Amino acid sequence: MVKIVGIGGSLRAGSYSQLALKVAAKRAQGLGAEVEILDLRSINLPFCDGENDYRDYPDVEKLRNAVKQSDGLILATPEYHGSVSGALKNALDLMSFEHLDGKVAGAISVLGGQVNSNALNDLRVILRWVHAWVIPEQIAIGEAWKAFSPDGKLLDEKLSKRFDEFAKSLVENTRKLRGIS
Repeated sequence: MVKIVGIGGSLRAGSYSQLALKVAAKRAQGLGAEVEILDLRSINLPFCDGENDYRDYPDVEKLRNAVKQSDGLILATPEYHGSVSGALKNALDLMSFEHLDGKVAGAISVLGGQVNSNALNDLRVILRWVHAWVIPEQIAIGEAWKAFSPDGKLLDEKLSKRFDEFAKSLVENTRKLRGIS
């Protein structure tokens, strides 16, 4: 079975990035993947200082172990000032090749304004640097407040189909690249 860890890069209550992550996770689960969501709002991570020892922060080990034991990742980030959120970048910085090498990843960005690919492109660079495999399908949601119903469901059928394609690509490519039948 494909094991996927989802990480949302927003710390805001009512986060659209978290909603998008949950939609993607549910779609991947529908295809037979086991998905665990790590909510950065509920774990205590320090700022990465370039060291490897964070014994005063047991959640660092929790993060590292969950990712290391997974086959793939779903990363969802708000776009802040044209890039990835600091919270998601810090979580990734707390890991190394040991945790991320060979993982298959899907990227989602959520924007308050116009759709663009800045955060997605930055995620691709970060993930390529640690030898992860990023699927070609990606999702950017502009004007996010218009994309979800009050109960967190997608309102646009085209966007919903993109989530289906995203999940299918993530699960299928994870099976292929990680040798899972």
